[in-house]
Amino acid sequence: MAVISPQLIEDLALDTKSLSLTSAAFFYAFALTQIPIVLYLDRIGARWCMTALTLVAIIGAFLFAAAESPAMLLAGRILMGIGMACNLMGPLKLITNWFAPQRFATLSTIVFSMGTAGNIAATTPLVLLSQWLGWRGAFLAIAGLNIVLIIMFFFIVRDRPAEPHSASEALENLSGPNQQPPKNSLRQLFRMKDYWIISLATFCRYGVFAAFQALWAGPYLMFLMGYSEVTAGNLILALNIGFIVGGPFWGYLSDSVVKTRKGVVIFGLITMAATAAILAVLKVGVGIWILTLLFIGFGIFSSAGGVMYSHIKERLPLSMAGAAMTGINFFTMIGVAVFLQGMGSIMQYLYPTASMGPAAFKTALLTCAVCLLAATGFYFCTRDSSPKHTS
Repeated sequence: MAVISPQLIEDLALDTKSLSLTSAAFFYAFALTQIPIVLYLDRIGARWCMTALTLVAIIGAFLFAAAESPAMLLAGRILMGIGMACNLMGPLKLITNWFAPQRFATLSTIVFSMGTAGNIAATTPLVLLSQWLGWRGAFLAIAGLNIVLIIMFFFIVRDRPAEPHSASEALENLSGPNQQPPKNSLRQLFRMKDYWIISLATFCRYGVFAAFQALWAGPYLMFLMGYSEVTAGNLILALNIGFIVGGPFWGYLSDSVVKTRKGVVIFGLITMAATAAILAVLKVGVGIWILTLLFIGFGIFSSAGGVMYSHIKERLPLSMAGAAMTGINFFTMIGVAVFLQGMGSIMQYLYPTASMGPAAFKTALLTCAVCLLAATGFYFCTRDSSPKHTS
């Protein structure tokens, strides 16, 4: 919604608060859907879960494209959030089944980066597509593309290899694919200090990044800095490229070079907070190259947080890894919703007559920087893990 926000504001008379709620609705729905996913993903497999839910997302995209009121727009976003809710945990489950545990961090960060590659289509290409077809036509085209993708996915992808190729797959086959975690596993997880600290960190880390990337970067660049839609799309593209490039780098660094999860995550959180603070105090009219470097850096530093999934996975027995990662994913996505809506609410409440002015953006971005630094402080209290400690 970042690059089409001016069109939505004009067509449907959205203010800052309603724009942020509509954008956040996707992530609220995405996060809450993690609860049934953790119950059914192991039972019916990633292939069926992802296929069924993606069809819901496609319906949501059609509804969004047909929206004539903020309520219809909101309903479309909710259905898209529900429908896309398995498209992170599903691939992580497939990686667990198909590959050795020592490759999880590298492969999972590649998944994060490839997923973010999809966000490239939501930058300059979406601007050009919406200028050609209108924002409604653009969403219809994207819905059609997803129909093709999910048909290919259903007929090509399999939940597990015919023969186990990893220790984790062999263990799962020995116990049976439908085996449920021990009854006290969730209780054990909730009693674990590191689970809550990592959850808080991913809540802030991805919440800040995605709130900016998915919505507020567009108004920041167009309404505050005065750039065109195409230039704003290009800069958000640079942000996504940074995230894509950074993911595999941090995964490889963590797996094969420094062999630490905690240190990589802490470095990413600190540098991300510093970048948010710099963006908050930039003067209008700053050079395009400075903004480009800051946006690329923000993406690179944010992507270090993908290592958190490996961190929590290695702190627990294999039987609890799926529940732990899905729980972390809940906080990851609810963080996006909270920061999306929270930034808009802060800007609207404190600056009702200039909710997209310099002071509003400065306050919102500095608040994000403070949250990231607070999460960093807590993260120092976690116990480190490394590939050598994989259960």
